[in-house]
Amino acid sequence: MDAPIVLGFDTSGPWVGTALFQDGDVRAADYTDMARGQAERLLPAIEETLAEAGVTLQDLDCIGVGVGPGNFTGIRISVAAARGLALGLGIPAIGVSLLDALAFDAPRPALTTLNAPRDRLYIQRHGAGAERGPAVIARGDLSGWVLPGITLVGQDSPDLSAEYGIPHAPAAFAPASAIARIAARRFGDPQPRPAPLYLRPADAAPPSDAPPVILP
Repeated sequence: MDAPIVLGFDTSGPWVGTALFQDGDVRAADYTDMARGQAERLLPAIEETLAEAGVTLQDLDCIGVGVGPGNFTGIRISVAAARGLALGLGIPAIGVSLLDALAFDAPRPALTTLNAPRDRLYIQRHGAGAERGPAVIARGDLSGWVLPGITLVGQDSPDLSAEYGIPHAPAAFAPASAIARIAARRFGDPQPRPAPLYLRPADAAPPSDAPPVILP
């Protein structure tokens, strides 16, 4: 099978990232730091990335989308866009954890981390016989995840490396580029429909006296 043409994108953090994977490599990508306005920026970023690569939506074989963990609203934006595009184009959408994206091409065993609210970390351990997580932990509990020879990859990795004496390495690719590459590898295998990866409860909870929600 020829390598698929995959559009990857992610808005699970304060950014909008897109990447177009074609012929075994990322041919075009875009990354914009932004805490707000992701919903308005995502589709134009997709259009610009496709135009740079010289392909159209109809050329795509697959969509890869970041499913978190991260910002609730940002995750929903990307997942909804991926589902809608996949449905309209008649192609699969593949959800990819941002922790898996950080671990892509990282030395094994690897420990990937992302900052979470209230001085916590989203965390996952990768490698044959070393898999654990994903989970959310207190920042001070990181030592319980450390194994001999492990490499730390993720946000604040230099600080955490110094604090815990763990070697660290930068992520090999930007989030959307890693997501597109991972989705290309998974293409052709049955995949669940993309769904947000939430590792903590929402900050805003419904009032205790809220009426029950009756699903159809």
